[in-house]
Amino acid sequence: MTKLVLLKLHRWTTLFFALPLLAVIVTGAILSFEPMLQFAGVRPQSLDAAHVIALIKRHDPEGKARALSIDSAAQRLTLRGAGAAAIDLASGEAASPAPLADMFRWARVTHERLLGQSWLVIASTIAMLVIMSLGILMGLPRLRNTVSGWHKGAAWFALPLIVASPLTGLCMAFGLTFQDGAPPAARATPIPLLDAVQIVAKSHDLAAVTSIGVRGGRIMARIFEDGELRAYAVTPDGTRALPRNWPRLIHEGNWSATTGAALNVITSVVLIALLTTGLWIWAQRQLRRRIRRDSDPAVGGAPASMPVL
Repeated sequence: MTKLVLLKLHRWTTLFFALPLLAVIVTGAILSFEPMLQFAGVRPQSLDAAHVIALIKRHDPEGKARALSIDSAAQRLTLRGAGAAAIDLASGEAASPAPLADMFRWARVTHERLLGQSWLVIASTIAMLVIMSLGILMGLPRLRNTVSGWHKGAAWFALPLIVASPLTGLCMAFGLTFQDGAPPAARATPIPLLDAVQIVAKSHDLAAVTSIGVRGGRIMARIFEDGELRAYAVTPDGTRALPRNWPRLIHEGNWSATTGAALNVITSVVLIALLTTGLWIWAQRQLRRRIRRDSDPAVGGAPASMPVL
């Protein structure tokens, strides 16, 4: 396969998936800031089990909630499955609208199900890896102070980061965790949410908790520890750390709410730059060829309406 064929495949794949790739990358860039803001908003020892349980009983008197999430940045608690609004942790009343939290929620939904279709996200992610593979097969570039030179140089210098992002995303989509141990067996009847809060509070600071709820038939909690968002199984005997899901930790940047999240921001910026400069290079190439055809009918020979790669 010649370099020219690889180049054409690289361009056409990029053009075909340009819009969904842009949506996935931009929403990923937005989500890159979430771990940093969540971790920065943690106020150690500011939340106790009695307060959380009182809020749950007040806003979910029928006990319908099966999960809760805590937004430390906005200081809000949300009950899942109870139909209750977000709760302000300080006042205990329904929380006022939080544009930042709403933006993160929109970005996550779009990032995982673009236009409501998860297959479109998966197809776009595979296309991203194909585009990168074709770029690698074309060989090392000559670095020049041009848009094309910067495009190629950025791709090669940031290669580990830009490959890891879609690769770990696909691992998450297909359920590949590479965990080094089996999680505790699921209980026939999961622990009630109120009991789960009390169990977690015995060994962990609730202010560092981001969520407690049923997953896979068992109660799980996600808790910040030394900047890492760890997953725990909640059992009547206490909490037990689950094996690390490395694809998820790397993809979300939660292996370190500072370093990992910052690397994800850099990765997103590089990916946006690569996509936009790639489209710019293609557009400039088409414009130059069109100008040459218009100025010299003997050049080219293709109809003006038919773009040539």
